[in-house]
Amino acid sequence: MKKVDFENENITQSILKTALPMLVAKILNLLYSIVDRIYIGRIPEAGTQALGAVGLCFPIIIVISGFTNMFGLGGAPLFSMELGKGDKKRAAEIQNTAFRLLLLLGISLTILGEVFGRKLLLLFGAEESEVPISLSYLQIYLLGTVFLMISSGMNSYINAQGYAAIGMCSVVIGAVSNLILDPVLMFLLGMGVRGAAVATVLSQMLSFLYVMSFLRSRKNSFPVSAGLRFPHAGEIAGLGIAPFTMQFTNSLVQIACNQVLMQFGGMAYVSVMTIVSSVRSILDTPVFAVTEGTSPVISYNYGAGRPANVKRAIRIMMSLAVPYTFLIWLLILVQPVWFIHIFSSDETIMQDASRALHLYFLAFIFQSLQYSGQTVFKALNKKKRTIFFSLFRKVILVVPLTYLLPHVANLKTDGVFIAEPVSNVIGGIACFSTMLITIWPELNRMSSSEERCA
Repeated sequence: MKKVDFENENITQSILKTALPMLVAKILNLLYSIVDRIYIGRIPEAGTQALGAVGLCFPIIIVISGFTNMFGLGGAPLFSMELGKGDKKRAAEIQNTAFRLLLLLGISLTILGEVFGRKLLLLFGAEESEVPISLSYLQIYLLGTVFLMISSGMNSYINAQGYAAIGMCSVVIGAVSNLILDPVLMFLLGMGVRGAAVATVLSQMLSFLYVMSFLRSRKNSFPVSAGLRFPHAGEIAGLGIAPFTMQFTNSLVQIACNQVLMQFGGMAYVSVMTIVSSVRSILDTPVFAVTEGTSPVISYNYGAGRPANVKRAIRIMMSLAVPYTFLIWLLILVQPVWFIHIFSSDETIMQDASRALHLYFLAFIFQSLQYSGQTVFKALNKKKRTIFFSLFRKVILVVPLTYLLPHVANLKTDGVFIAEPVSNVIGGIACFSTMLITIWPELNRMSSSEERCA
């Protein structure tokens, strides 16, 4: 499969050739969890309750994704910078360290999740009656943690080398497998929620095997190896703490939402939140693919000392992200039922779910500002700013608002969903404005130095 040439291709080509396969991969990657929810929501007579029960597992699943991003998205910009500088030895060390950390942490998280899963579910707001369903899904799902973390985490390094199509194929294999296995195990074999978890684990295993076959092949310039050496682990974790923090704070938000919704609306509203979160996962994917697809282009050109190309990449990223988020807001406004029907046909929650979607996506366009600003900070290894804005929107804004708006403002369940657009506006503007104020002058200084040296 043809490799993206970051050195010689123009910026638009590089971004599109990286972002489009990544978009397909991200959409298909959603099928691991989204397809589960689609089928779970259609379990006869118990779909809505089962959907809510699985939603209670989300905080744990999100944390696993956060650790994956820490060493995947955290190390990939450093890897790309070293490729831009021509230091292949250092790039290989960074990739190998990330692989070893993903393997070690995957095993550790599996053990911890299996031992403390029940206590965590109760802590996150589950009632005793809901725990058996949630736990039956979670305990099986956790068995695929190593497969998930390595296949997903190492995809960032495959993409950074320019093999975006390889990364896409690894996800296609798993997603298609999950799509086929889910109905067979859940309905044909009568395994219900447990069948969804088994299908996910088997699909993740197939993706893992494909990724490993590429990483160990001759086509890959940087073959991985297991070991106990971890050079550059501090640098990877230092940059990776930002995407981890984003996911970890997502988990905190999910916990807060579940607790407040259980108090004011019961399990039915936890099911509504599961639908809203699932729709958000789908609709976030294209803008996330665009920003993450731009990241290696920014990192490579920054490492190669080409500030004009960095600026152009940022402009192209924004020209794709902003119109997309605006169009999505219009679609949600006009036809929220289209999105709800993907996950549930239960007419008893349709009105509440429609209102929740309207409120939650009220300021979705500002999410593109947050993602873009975060991507630039991460791609340029600006650790402190990346971490700060990860914490600012979720911990400082969303979590307090999730508790305050329902209680203090007496908005009840509406307050939970309104917290998101308020944080999008404040967080998005703050993050993007800071990026412009701090990064653009630095790039201008690099351009001036370049001209003086010419």
